[in-house]
Amino acid sequence: MATRAKTKQEHFHPPNRERLREDQELFTRYADKHDPVDRDLLVERFMPLARSLASRYLRRDEPFDDIFQVACLGLLKAIDGFDVSRGRAFSSYAVPTIVGEIKRHYRDKTWMVHVPRDLQDLTLAVDRAAQQLERELLRKPTVPEIASKLEVTDEDVLEALQASRAHRVGSLDAPVRDEEDPASTVGERIGTPEPGFRLAEHRAVLGRLMTTLSARDRLVLRLRYEEDLTQEQIGERVGISQMQVSRVLRQCIVKLRGVAEHVPERQRELTPS
Repeated sequence: MATRAKTKQEHFHPPNRERLREDQELFTRYADKHDPVDRDLLVERFMPLARSLASRYLRRDEPFDDIFQVACLGLLKAIDGFDVSRGRAFSSYAVPTIVGEIKRHYRDKTWMVHVPRDLQDLTLAVDRAAQQLERELLRKPTVPEIASKLEVTDEDVLEALQASRAHRVGSLDAPVRDEEDPASTVGERIGTPEPGFRLAEHRAVLGRLMTTLSARDRLVLRLRYEEDLTQEQIGERVGISQMQVSRVLRQCIVKLRGVAEHVPERQRELTPS
């Protein structure tokens, strides 16, 4: 596959020195005592960051509350895993942790069929780029516009758009809008008996059996069972008497039954009676 979307570092306004000092004190106290109260304070302090990332990575077909919950889970992991002794801002550690949790959720929980991981990431990038361009252009962006923004090919964008359909599959319990049968579901419409298929099977089996008959016998059977002619009419058409037509029909049916004994049991019922 061609070039994939480039990973871009998230940018947030760096906190001021006073905020950094307060964060460091709170993290230091939590690291020493592991007090749940301090943990709750940290969660409340950085909840806006989780909400912002959830909004930024929200897909059109996903409820915000679900993604925000995943982002909060990522925030908790970041708080528990942050090493305050390194002297860096918590956001520089929390952002990739939360984003990774959101992407993992999309990769593992929202795909109904298997899709390669790099294509999943591209699909997410295309969806985000399309939403951003739509806000900027006040219209739906074209495939080339999305491709230009992500620095990928048009084919990559089209593949990602096609792959996005793998997120959801139809439910067999979904109702079918039918005025004649408003209570029916998709599942009830699948696998129902289809007379046309059975008729096709009949014709296929009879066609094989008929090859054992002579041309005249096949004509007599066709005139009787396809064109529904009387024995007298068949005799006039073929040039034999009505008695001979009756004898030919009986002999043909006996012969076909005998041949049918050598076909699979499932197909024996398809022979004429």
